Amino acid sequence: MILLDPAGRVFLINAADPADASKPPWWEIPGGGIDPGEPSDRAVARELREEAGIREAQIGPVVYTQYVEFSFGGYDFEQDEVLHVAWTEDTELRKPEGLEYLEALAFRGSRWWTLAEVQASTEPFLPPTLSELLPRLVKGDLPDRPIDISPTD
Repeated sequence: MILLDPAGRVFLINAADPADASKPPWWEIPGGGIDPGEPSDRAVARELREEAGIREAQIGPVVYTQYVEFSFGGYDFEQDEVLHVAWTEDTELRKPEGLEYLEALAFRGSRWWTLAEVQASTEPFLPPTLSELLPRLVKGDLPDRPIDISPTD
């Protein structure tokens, strides 16, 4: 999900692949798998608790979807993802509360980023087009229906 605070900053997690030191660390939006039968908005709330220790957030609609293939932790993944927008006033940085084993090995920290910081950064982000997606959301201009941002390469 794309989590924003009242100042329009986005919450990002710094991670590195524990099985491949040749990959540079990256900054990613929080999120993860949806349990069987779990609505995506409930998954977002659960992932916020697990990955950021945030218990209070307004979960908004799905704004983006994507299909991604990637390798992480020595495993290959194919995922259909739905990305909600969410807002919180809770900007305290906490330790994650429930990371899975590979997530715990990958976790390097978290922070709030301004739009200008994301746009000026040369750090890798996931999704890779985050700097292009954020301006609209920061302004509160949500798409009428989810936009597919799947990588094309």
